[in-house]
Amino acid sequence: MKFSKIKSFAKINLTIKVLGKYKNGFHKIESLVSKISLSDEILIKEISGFKNKINFTGKFSKSIPESNTVSKLLNLLLDKNYIKNKKFQIIIKKNIPQFSGMGGGSMNAGSILNYLIKKKIIKVSKNDLIKIAQSIGSDVILGLFNGPIIVFGKKNFKILKKKIKFHLLIIKPNFGCSTKTIYSHHRGLTKGMFINKPIFKKDYLRNNLNNDLEITAFKKFPILQKIKNFMQKLENIYFVNMTGTGSTIIGYFLTKNAALKAKKKLENKYKNYWCIYSKTI
Repeated sequence: MKFSKIKSFAKINLTIKVLGKYKNGFHKIESLVSKISLSDEILIKEISGFKNKINFTGKFSKSIPESNTVSKLLNLLLDKNYIKNKKFQIIIKKNIPQFSGMGGGSMNAGSILNYLIKKKIIKVSKNDLIKIAQSIGSDVILGLFNGPIIVFGKKNFKILKKKIKFHLLIIKPNFGCSTKTIYSHHRGLTKGMFINKPIFKKDYLRNNLNNDLEITAFKKFPILQKIKNFMQKLENIYFVNMTGTGSTIIGYFLTKNAALKAKKKLENKYKNYWCIYSKTI
């Protein structure tokens, strides 16, 4: 049987507002999320045998544990009897850095789940689909939709009909940020910004978007603040934000040429950091 190819796109948080806390200690957030053109590449096919075969390759494949989002997804589908007598070989080329705030592992699981549904390998109701995704990880559900999406709290989300169009300059230092650590050290709450607001009105996004978690991440890793400060001075920059819990900082531009021109200056300043051009999709 031949492999099927899947593109597993990275996600970015254009904004994160921390609104409160649930009884279980998890934070209630509001976030505007978009997929971008950067993607992991997944090969998948059914195989005979008693075990799934999952392998990771590529620049960012180092130290991925045996128990990961993809293995957890397949085990859960087996336990819930969605997959019977089926095993898979999956090869994932990791182009999305780990601990970057771009949801690489979660998007892998979401993309594979989406593939299994579209190919009618599994049948699942919408409510059960959401439960499965959330059982694997809070961001997995984002991999099921093309977006952009506004996430409200733990279970509510709104898929936007209008695309968000930005050209992106993405930089990640040679360290990552732990989601658990950043959230556990975060203090303070803010109000949401998307309920009945004209988010596509001229300059609304630039004037209102921010990531509340930057305060905690920048305190722990001051270099992230320095990178953002440098990027804010780049020519034709629209705005700059950290995505997720870090450590990736993203500059937003209105044109590809402006982003590529700024990329040369950023690479010259931070020669040893991972830096790429991408765009929202």
